[in-house]
Amino acid sequence: MIYGSMTHPQLLRALAAAGHGSKILLADANYPHTTGVSPRCELVSLNFAPGMLDVVQILEVLKQVCPIEKAEIMVPAPDAPQVQIPIHEEFKAQLPDTEFAELSRFDFYDAARSEDVGIIVATGEQRLYGNLLLTVGVRMPGQ
Repeated sequence: MIYGSMTHPQLLRALAAAGHGSKILLADANYPHTTGVSPRCELVSLNFAPGMLDVVQILEVLKQVCPIEKAEIMVPAPDAPQVQIPIHEEFKAQLPDTEFAELSRFDFYDAARSEDVGIIVATGEQRLYGNLLLTVGVRMPGQ
């Protein structure tokens, strides 16, 4: 038995193998979970049902067990209609001291296919542009 807020064995093992600079993709339910990442990326399926579990719920726990250095969010392509994306404000509220970068849709897909992305978490997130690409930070002494 372990202590802590995360108990999912596959995700814990994948996080333990990730190091500084590794990336974790929390992907919404519309994301191409197998073709939208590198073939070596580990798929962790937490998409139990539409809306369960969502990206924010997973992020709430993940940030307690893993240092997060940077976050990247998907935005519409420059030639697409620009819309408000409320979920992005929720991401920023969860990670107030984290640097955020915006990537247009196809640039985000390219970044997600990088060899640095070692984990993709398939979620039940239904909100559009609900994808979050996280860079693992450094565990500081005493943490």
